[in-house]
Amino acid sequence: MNARVRIQKGAVVDGFVVGELLHTGGMATLRRVERPGISMPLLMKVPALLEGEDPAAIVGFEMEQMILPRLSGIHVPKFVASGDFAVQPYIVMERIEGRTLLTKLDVLPLPYDEVATIGIKVAAALRDLHHQNVVHLDVKPSNIIIRETGEAALVDFGLAHHDQLPDFMDEEFRVPYGTAPYMAPEQVLGNRTDPRSDIFALGVLLYFFSTGVRPFGDPKGMRALKRRIWWDPAPPRRLKSDYPPWLQEVVLRCLEPDPLRRYPTAAHLAFDLAHPDQVRLTARSERLERDPWGVRVRRRFNPEIRPAALREIAAPLATAPIVMVAVDVTDGGQDLAEAMRVTVRRLIEIVPGARFAIVNVLKTRRIGIDTTLDDEGRNKHITRLVELKHWARPLALGETRVTFHVLEAKQPADALLEYASTNHVDHVVIGARADSVRRSILGSVSAEVAAKADCSVTVVRSPRPPQPPASAMDGLDPF
Repeated sequence: MNARVRIQKGAVVDGFVVGELLHTGGMATLRRVERPGISMPLLMKVPALLEGEDPAAIVGFEMEQMILPRLSGIHVPKFVASGDFAVQPYIVMERIEGRTLLTKLDVLPLPYDEVATIGIKVAAALRDLHHQNVVHLDVKPSNIIIRETGEAALVDFGLAHHDQLPDFMDEEFRVPYGTAPYMAPEQVLGNRTDPRSDIFALGVLLYFFSTGVRPFGDPKGMRALKRRIWWDPAPPRRLKSDYPPWLQEVVLRCLEPDPLRRYPTAAHLAFDLAHPDQVRLTARSERLERDPWGVRVRRRFNPEIRPAALREIAAPLATAPIVMVAVDVTDGGQDLAEAMRVTVRRLIEIVPGARFAIVNVLKTRRIGIDTTLDDEGRNKHITRLVELKHWARPLALGETRVTFHVLEAKQPADALLEYASTNHVDHVVIGARADSVRRSILGSVSAEVAAKADCSVTVVRSPRPPQPPASAMDGLDPF
């Protein structure tokens, strides 16, 4: 059956009234549709089924029909309905109001802060997708829509891999599918299971948007594609002398040929993009030249890409969480401070790949003007940072695994909850207020965080003092 004859403006398909044609691509067409009882804007996607069409279009469409109904959240289009291949294949989904990142291509390169903001939004979308057991494998400007509300949404899951579904693309084809400029080296070699492939693609996008040049050009054919396995791109600072070292550190880490040397999760990438002052700089940040020829030759014949040790999509997420440790340096005393360190040490042992954000809230007054100096003339913010680092020193975490943050807010619980949400924190460790009288009057910050946080929360209390022996109570009037 010819889908382009059947699906035309004015036709009614399974109750959906077909509207205008919005896009004709190599694998599918997109049309507006409406249906009584559904108020949100709708889009119908119909695969290309004409003679001579790429069979991958059909297989990819089948994959999307399986994957999209299993996804939820603001970072993907809402699934509505699908049609059977035996009658009329289609997918009806939410038509997202917004613009794709293709609209940015005419004004590249973008300001660095705008590139970082885009990166944060796309990394948040990837984090959400990976937590739903999916690797997108086709992250590129045309597949990213910035909603009118500001969030990034990912579209087109025809090349995606779902960890709990059959992978028809892998089973039926022996050549890698993707968009050549954005494909990760392991994807070129046939590995479709690693979420860090999406991090590589986002690194390509960040490089392109910040320099105006694609790091690997637009290769044609497998030989050109495989070149990225051993040929590193020109460092961005070679192309733009004002390129920030912290951003080059982030981008080149995303573009490491070996997935194990990239960011372990999209949340870690988003964290660095949101906190440039906390990015730990290495030799990557200062590079001006590509690797020497000899290094590239060795890499050519001894590829750095190792077989993925972690096959399940969820595995890197579980082994590299972001942990926020909320430390109150003004309350609780040494007992609570040590109890919290004991809890953090246990987490370090259990999840050695965890990244820790040590956080304190500098409370501001509801009424009046706050001063930046304490009674001794010291800057309050800097003093708190020093105290946080002093608290964490016995943990010996190392610079690449810990960052320190002082938040300023009237409501400490609200500030901690917002930080945890914005930075995609997976686990919160927080101390309980030690003074029961203050807790009853002022309320418990830890209880509010535990009740409202979107992630797991561990509340740590000071060890209870030993109770006096029963004999010590002799002679006391119980009334």
